[in-house]
Amino acid sequence: MGETTSIRTTKGRGRVYESVLDTIGDTPVIRVNNIPTHGATVYVKAEAFNPAGSVKDRLAVNIIEAAERSGALIPGQTVIEATSGNTGIGLAMVCAQKGYPLVVTMADSFSVERRRLMRIFGAKVVLTPRAEKGLGMYKKAAELAEKHGWFLASQFETDANSDIHEATTAREIVADFKGARLDYVVTGYGTGGTVTGVARVLRKERPDTKIILTEPANAQLIGSGHAQQRAANGAPAASHPAFEPHPIQGWTPDFIPAVLQEAIDKGFYDELIPIAGAEGIKCAQELARKEGIFTGISGGSTFAISLKVAKDAPQGSVILCMLPDTGERYLSTLLFEGIPEDMDDEELKISRSTSGYQMG
Repeated sequence: MGETTSIRTTKGRGRVYESVLDTIGDTPVIRVNNIPTHGATVYVKAEAFNPAGSVKDRLAVNIIEAAERSGALIPGQTVIEATSGNTGIGLAMVCAQKGYPLVVTMADSFSVERRRLMRIFGAKVVLTPRAEKGLGMYKKAAELAEKHGWFLASQFETDANSDIHEATTAREIVADFKGARLDYVVTGYGTGGTVTGVARVLRKERPDTKIILTEPANAQLIGSGHAQQRAANGAPAASHPAFEPHPIQGWTPDFIPAVLQEAIDKGFYDELIPIAGAEGIKCAQELARKEGIFTGISGGSTFAISLKVAKDAPQGSVILCMLPDTGERYLSTLLFEGIPEDMDDEELKISRSTSGYQMG
């Protein structure tokens, strides 16, 4: 298995890039080969190939550039945003390249490596109490923006979010499956930008493709049927009553974002299937160990739903699973629970099988 008859070769992309921002997008679609897929063919779209490691690089660059075009963001102005991590990391990369100071507000429940990643790009990270949930970090960002005259990125409300997925993510999917079967696309949601932007295109150009949306089993905001309380600008006015803390970082804040509301109102998904965080963690680990594909808990959760869809789908179905990010920003989470730092008994046995270079 996995043998090749000749050495792998590459020939370059035939271009050089003016900045790191030009490398965002065009992420690969990769077939799953070693994990049983119940007679279906499952592909993953690996958003970790974006330069800062997640799908949120797309909206980060578009939010900033749309604000530049409109004049809402002026040279040297500080950018501020509330984020669970990936958008903040993407914005930190974009702001570093373009020369904008960035302040991020983030609940202290999210993994510490996310804070450090943002800070290495030069961003400032202001932590908010986890008891205040996502709404707390959101309101803190709005408060700071108003106080200091900073540009609030507004990832949960801005059209720049879903627009970039309509213009890039969806177009990539259409191109990669041109002339080929594509029965299902499976995705979770954080802001809702991916499902909304992709569905705008697929509903028109690939209407036979079913869109499957997923959310945490213990935080079923959409599944609850409860409408989100909103302010006049679409911002959340209160924490959603169905929210509970869950381990799928980056998914499902404690409110239904305005960007996602478009997908709900327009019927942009065909089925909503909840997933337990423990299943997502297991599938993320399985993808790494059996496929060499390294994704986070959100990606593992989406993949777990893709396998459920495969099990019930007609034989020969083709499924595309969105993998939002890399597993490296989950080192301090349950994803790595039980992964030791030191040698285990089997590794010690291997070491002792020869006499040299033993650890003291």
